[in-house]
Amino acid sequence: MLNPMKTQMRFKAYILAPLLIVLLILQWRDPSRVWTMLLVTLGGVWLLGWLWARSIFRNTRIMREIRFGWAQVGDRLEERFTVENRGFLPLLNAEIEDHSTMPGYNAGRVTAVGSQDVTTWTTQGICSRRGVYLLGGTTLHSADPFGLYSVSVHDPAQATLMVMPPVVPLPQIEITPGGYLGEGRPRPRAPEQTVGAAGVRAYQPGDPLRMIHWPTSARQGSLFVRTFDGAPAGDWWVLLDLDREILAGSGFDSTEEHAIILAASLADRGLKARQSVGMVINGEPFTWLAPQESPAQRWQILRALALAQPGNVSLANLLERVRSQIGQRASLLIITSSRSSEWLNPLAMLTRKGIIPTVLWLDAETFVHKKLPGGDLPLVLAKHQISCHVITPDLLNRPEAQPGQAGQWEWHTSVTGRVIPIHKPGDLSWRRLG
Repeated sequence: MLNPMKTQMRFKAYILAPLLIVLLILQWRDPSRVWTMLLVTLGGVWLLGWLWARSIFRNTRIMREIRFGWAQVGDRLEERFTVENRGFLPLLNAEIEDHSTMPGYNAGRVTAVGSQDVTTWTTQGICSRRGVYLLGGTTLHSADPFGLYSVSVHDPAQATLMVMPPVVPLPQIEITPGGYLGEGRPRPRAPEQTVGAAGVRAYQPGDPLRMIHWPTSARQGSLFVRTFDGAPAGDWWVLLDLDREILAGSGFDSTEEHAIILAASLADRGLKARQSVGMVINGEPFTWLAPQESPAQRWQILRALALAQPGNVSLANLLERVRSQIGQRASLLIITSSRSSEWLNPLAMLTRKGIIPTVLWLDAETFVHKKLPGGDLPLVLAKHQISCHVITPDLLNRPEAQPGQAGQWEWHTSVTGRVIPIHKPGDLSWRRLG
């Protein structure tokens, strides 16, 4: 059910009533044609102003419609406004006030509508920032030609617009599958069950007892475990580190926004590859999405990323929380700009469970263009044979990083000069707010 319009009419010329009273007193005490003409003129103006404002109050309606219920960063937002005047008196000045929360977008304007006429126009904007925003309500401000009365017509109808982070191709980032280490190479001497045994090696603390090869252990007089070529890939767990203490930069050129784009792109890539993908975000709100392969998981992840804001949970604390929840042979994708080594010990505990990490480390120095403490983590991770990709702003500062297509047209001009659309927006239907 559509929200009803809320109209209000207010008298602004407070001095008019006292002025008429003074003229009446003057006419009573000293009758004159001057006082009479002034009384008739001011009374007529007051009556005409009231009738005009009353016509606006009773006969003006505003309607607002939108295309596209969701968007990505870079998409075009398009709305259509309709102001209808059913009265016999024209609407000479109509100021539209927009109460939307979309940053950088204001649909307000000033227009006029003839008697028993309709005025329609469209507004456009670019979705420049991820998040959930409200479009509407809308208030029309007007007045009679003499400025005696002000009239407002408020349409409370609103629509929620979710702006998702962009999803970009990441061809140079390889994800280490479960049971593997480094750039997709089989993990040497992996004591994990798979289809083909490769040999044996000396027992190490933490190796499962079921993998002990007893005949070799008996011959050698010490414990040996079976090794295999690798392990089948498990679930993908994307850990997005939004600890406010480690974020750098501002706006789009920040580690926060680049980390969110990476998380969205990696999750999309995994789901398209029919991989079960889960996500944990240590931001506000704290987000935990168990791995799933369903199409709905993509929307759950993008929605969580659209709403994610920096939090107060450190990466070390986050790794401690997830240690008991992530199964063996899972692939752990850690996206962080932390320059501290405090989280390396919890990470080592996870690797002992057979959880294979891939670290996407955003180099904060390249975002703020100044020297920062720390920064030797890629070398430390390389010594432990943990795959690490260093992410700089250049990776995402490309046209593909803002690939919004909703509302975008592409045109081709033929040799005869005819303009032909080669890409149309997916849904061109208008939907009323509310």
